[in-house]
Amino acid sequence: MRPNTSPVALRQARQHLLDSGQCPSGLVDERLARSWSRSLAAGLVPTGRPQAIDHPSSGTLRQVLASNPELLAHSRPVMEYLFEQVRHSQSVVVLADRRGMLMHTLGDPHFVDKAERVALTSGASWHEAHRGTNAIGTALAEACAVEVHGGEHFLERNSFLTCAASPILSATGELLGILDISGDYRNGHAHTLGLVSTAARMIENRLLAATCKRNIRVHLHSAPEGIGSVAEGIVAVSADGWIVGANRAALAQLGLHAGDVGATLLERVLNVRMDDLLSHHKRRPQQPQALRTLQGALLFAQVQMDSAWVTTPTRPAAVAAAVPQQDALAQLDTGDARWRSAADKARRVVGKPIAVLVQGESGVGKEVFARALHASGPRRDAPFVAINCAAIPEHLIESELFGHVAGAFTGARKEGHLGRLREAHGGTLFLDEIGDMPLALQTRLLRVLQERSVTPVGSSKAVPVDFALVCATHNQLLQAAEQGRFRQDLYYRINGLTVQLPALRERSDFVALLQRLLADLATEQGLGFDVWVAPDLLARLAAYPWPGNLRQLANVLRTASAMLAEGEDTLGWEHMPDDLVQALTAAPASPRGEAAAGTAAEGLPATLSLQQLSQAAIDQALQAARGNMSAAARQLGISRQTLYRQLADKKISLASL
Repeated sequence: MRPNTSPVALRQARQHLLDSGQCPSGLVDERLARSWSRSLAAGLVPTGRPQAIDHPSSGTLRQVLASNPELLAHSRPVMEYLFEQVRHSQSVVVLADRRGMLMHTLGDPHFVDKAERVALTSGASWHEAHRGTNAIGTALAEACAVEVHGGEHFLERNSFLTCAASPILSATGELLGILDISGDYRNGHAHTLGLVSTAARMIENRLLAATCKRNIRVHLHSAPEGIGSVAEGIVAVSADGWIVGANRAALAQLGLHAGDVGATLLERVLNVRMDDLLSHHKRRPQQPQALRTLQGALLFAQVQMDSAWVTTPTRPAAVAAAVPQQDALAQLDTGDARWRSAADKARRVVGKPIAVLVQGESGVGKEVFARALHASGPRRDAPFVAINCAAIPEHLIESELFGHVAGAFTGARKEGHLGRLREAHGGTLFLDEIGDMPLALQTRLLRVLQERSVTPVGSSKAVPVDFALVCATHNQLLQAAEQGRFRQDLYYRINGLTVQLPALRERSDFVALLQRLLADLATEQGLGFDVWVAPDLLARLAAYPWPGNLRQLANVLRTASAMLAEGEDTLGWEHMPDDLVQALTAAPASPRGEAAAGTAAEGLPATLSLQQLSQAAIDQALQAARGNMSAAARQLGISRQTLYRQLADKKISLASL
């Protein structure tokens, strides 16, 4: 509220309110007008006395105090510090509960008598319905920090006061109480509201640390030196990565609302996996870790936890039941809708006698996908045997696959060879580039799949085998089968379920993918710190078509990371290979090349900011979900409220989708 509202305007507005029952617009602050209207509706009269009992029974006060032990315990030290700042200014520092009852006061001796005459003392209620417009009651009603000065109080008997109050919120956004400074209006100071708001944040941070002491706590700030200050964000996280508490600074930093607490994974708003976050903390507990938010903002994070923290998730049971376990496939998911769709389909058949065919360009991560599928199923503890059908010499592939007995052919092992198919018994057999398998061997493989047995080379005895089958190819097998280059009956045998992995240029999660690769490289190379990419270079990397897909990107990042000088943590143009620099600086016609079936971000400028990349990802998710906000939010890995806020900022019309 405006402490400088003129007395004339206040009198005119008050008279109009009493005459017409409505507060005129323009004369006073809208928040003040709403408060006055509520006070009038509560039956209060400006010249009358409050409706509250000034001195309730001591039993009532004891009950209120007993109901708020943690709030009192953590507020008292802050109130004492706050009082030292306003001592000798004829003020009183007040703590009220969530209903406006005063629980604890610290007052200037010269002001205490005046304060007690209007019941500004422990046990009195300063709810708006009882005392009209006042900082405590109005802060409760408006759920924000407010200042009420002099004649802005609804009751004239309180007009000698100037009051500033701020709500105190729990780690889940619940209103716990109000912190207030009230004093003589002639001594009002412009900085009082800021002072009391800061003190309220200090109390909130102390409460969060106390109530979430059995959780992992992540302290955030845009500068490493800001961690530990009153301005830091604090997020409480369960052992499996769910945000279960946060202060207001953290919610603002992460683009969340209080309603997102308990329903949001930390890795959905920060580009970090829990195991990576904890690994960094274990290696260097005192060194803040540089992270990026979903919107691309840089934050520094430092983990704190009690030595006895437990691993039991603390998110609500209803939320826990609705969220799938984080299997190996989910751990690879960085937000692309097409990749996630492929993973969801494959996950449904894992553990069933259904072969999976993974299609995609070279380098898109087909084997990585297959390994994650194996690790997500009931055979996870059994062997995963990978065979690249294009890499084994044709004259060896038969014995390599089916095995051989001793002396089966010239050069055969004396002890014989089990064969890769038998090695996969009980686990998963992964046949990469199966489209390059010779036709003669395709016939033998088909027999194995039909009979579920293997006959080693040089033997007439079949050996039973049991494995899950996952095949992969960059070829169009159906077309090859129609042209006679691949057996049709084998194609239909291995094609129980086909999933298509998108090329890197088609994916909407490029930034998240790059950041994950960099985090893996930092661990692999023992860097001990996080590596980032300069924004202008990142925009160019995102626009590049990447013909070698993820394999090419990983190789580029590995080499560039090795080029970092001591003390450097940001990849720039000087760290890139010369041929790639030339390709990146040659402005591409399309930022992601020719995308398949409308999945790429077409029409974007060659140089993209992180915000533009985020907006492009939102556009793609909404298009893929046909405007379904819930589905789009799930694809993006954010809450629906966050998506609505992003759309509001960008002013997207759903009718245009």
